[in-house]
Amino acid sequence: MIVVTGATGNVGRELVRILAAAGEQVTAVSRKPAEVPDGVRHHQADLAEPEGLLPVLEGAEALFLLVAGEDPQGILDRARAAGVGRVVLLSTQGVGTRPEVYGHAAAFEAAVRRSGLEWTVLRSGGLNSNAFAWAESIRTGRTAAAPFGDVGLPTVDPADVAEVAAAALREPGHTGRTYELTGPALTTPRERAEEIGAALGESVRFVEQTREEAAAQMLAFMPEPVVEGTLAILGAPLPAELVPSPAVERILGRPARPFADWAARSAPAFR
Repeated sequence: MIVVTGATGNVGRELVRILAAAGEQVTAVSRKPAEVPDGVRHHQADLAEPEGLLPVLEGAEALFLLVAGEDPQGILDRARAAGVGRVVLLSTQGVGTRPEVYGHAAAFEAAVRRSGLEWTVLRSGGLNSNAFAWAESIRTGRTAAAPFGDVGLPTVDPADVAEVAAAALREPGHTGRTYELTGPALTTPRERAEEIGAALGESVRFVEQTREEAAAQMLAFMPEPVVEGTLAILGAPLPAELVPSPAVERILGRPARPFADWAARSAPAFR
């Protein structure tokens, strides 16, 4: 059995689908009730309360873990005690490029590496699904607002991250590896808005925010250090953050999906 935490997120939901389609026994874990594919067991639990994971982890062989809560060691100790042998952690590219900002994720990585379990770390770049933040403004006004409209980054399709996670959970050869996952090419916020418009068959107007406007918006759901780090990446990416990684293609045997592919699949959310 494979336990997937964050099962309602953009990566976790797709991972549950992939594993179930492959015939794996899956337990999907989320903080809120969720619809899951037929044959998948759902368990409501919070990673901030590791003791609540004990009933979920019993009998599991592998765990897909998010960076959530403040006690990674508590989660991993319970996983090991329950007989889990393998853990795949979804982390962030920022641990490698801006460790002073992404200390929370770095602490999870460190705990995974010393856990005694077979481990793989996935350092994801920015997800294409972050564009869902535009869903309401595109639906109601065909506009998309973001800062740094002409700064490109190699954002990654969450479905590609999920496929890599499924490979790491199910296949040999990934133990002790840290994979940086990005898309195949740089795209700017302005270009991503255009791609969504193309998927809709209608023009989407891009509105460039100031840094201050974007920060005020982000502070509603992100702590200030992460907001500052995120804006730094979006506005002044480091050289390492501009290089598309070959990891998706190397692991999956096909190129990473372009943003246009994600936009076409996700168009109903913007209609």
